Amino acid sequence: MKFKRRQRWLKLDNAAKIFPAARTRNWTNVFRLSATLTEDIEPSILQKSVQDIKKRFPSICVRLDNGLFWYYIEETRESPSVQSEGPHACMKMEFSEIKKCAVRILYFRNRISVEFFHSLTDGNGALIFLKTLVATYLENRYGIDIPHTDGVLDISVRARKEELEDSFLKYSGKVASGRKDTDAYMHSGNAIEDGFTPLITGVTDIDEIKSICKKYGVSVTTYLAAVMAYAFQSLQEKDVPKQKNRKPIKIFLPVNLRNFYPSTTLRNFILYVIPYIETKLGHYEFNEIVKSFHHQIGFGLTEKNMNAIMATNVKDELNPLLRIVPLFIKNAVMKAVYNLTGERKSSISMSNLGNVKLPAIMNSYIERFDFILSPQAMQPCGCSVISYNGKIYISFVRKIKEPKLEKEFFTTLVKSGVHIKIESNRR
Repeated sequence: MKFKRRQRWLKLDNAAKIFPAARTRNWTNVFRLSATLTEDIEPSILQKSVQDIKKRFPSICVRLDNGLFWYYIEETRESPSVQSEGPHACMKMEFSEIKKCAVRILYFRNRISVEFFHSLTDGNGALIFLKTLVATYLENRYGIDIPHTDGVLDISVRARKEELEDSFLKYSGKVASGRKDTDAYMHSGNAIEDGFTPLITGVTDIDEIKSICKKYGVSVTTYLAAVMAYAFQSLQEKDVPKQKNRKPIKIFLPVNLRNFYPSTTLRNFILYVIPYIETKLGHYEFNEIVKSFHHQIGFGLTEKNMNAIMATNVKDELNPLLRIVPLFIKNAVMKAVYNLTGERKSSISMSNLGNVKLPAIMNSYIERFDFILSPQAMQPCGCSVISYNGKIYISFVRKIKEPKLEKEFFTTLVKSGVHIKIESNRR
């Protein structure tokens, strides 16, 4: 009997384990990054480019499968096939699809999009993959030479072991923090039943946002999180007239840990801070929220705090009793813990990938970047932010018919003096 050579495989990193365990019919666990070029995409050249970079990303061009005790990822034997883009972004990956390939390479007119099952990587690793794919495509199509800088990797060399490491295990602290927390307010609406996913993107000049941030003395992420909290406050005051019955509004902000530790991993390496306002105490003026969020985020973004959160998550993984428990029991336990301590503890997840920098030669070929984060199971909306070439793109995806949150959010920005162009995939 002949046996096929097994491809390289890796255990899921510490953050990745929750995604296959907690996935539901309403939670896709998929996010998208896109680059819009100046000319229409040539699918055959895009496919060749995927083949060219496949071996450089052995933790992304993979399939996900389960063993007796844990899920794992394994390199695919064939390169992911490029596909014409479907009717809407971040369609759910069925497990049968993930077991074949957990990443989608899509094209539509002049846009290249990559959709990732979140167990593979975070937005920062995904952006490096997309940059390298686009750079390789441009080289193949136009015969140009693009330097290996600003997140464009050299595809002629093998992936370094540091790029494949689980940095949570490497940098975790020794003292764990607790998980006890209160539930947050979430807005509601009428569910969309036909599978359509509404997408609304607000586009504005990053300098307009920065000028307001300078006035308050805060970062762009802090300012936008405050705008989000203010929008939620408006919704809750309409939904819950009695002040004593209101819940806190909490904004879940992913944090790129590579900014705190010397990690170059291409796998998940993010944690979070969750600034909040306790609306049971009364109405907050916008400047109050900005000041409060500035201090809360500043306290959360410390190495000691990140160490403690990492230690909490890693402690469970390293528990010797848990390690020998069969996977189906682990799944049930992780899902139960997630339902109790996970997304119900925040009102929305809002992820800002920051400003995209590229080798200068690429800029004349690329118009824009987009980042789309699908909503979690219990939350009606997801929000994601990315900037490129002087523009900032703020995208909302929702599972309900009513664009209540988006309306409140962008209205608040406009009232502050920001000029917003609204784009939508509305039918």
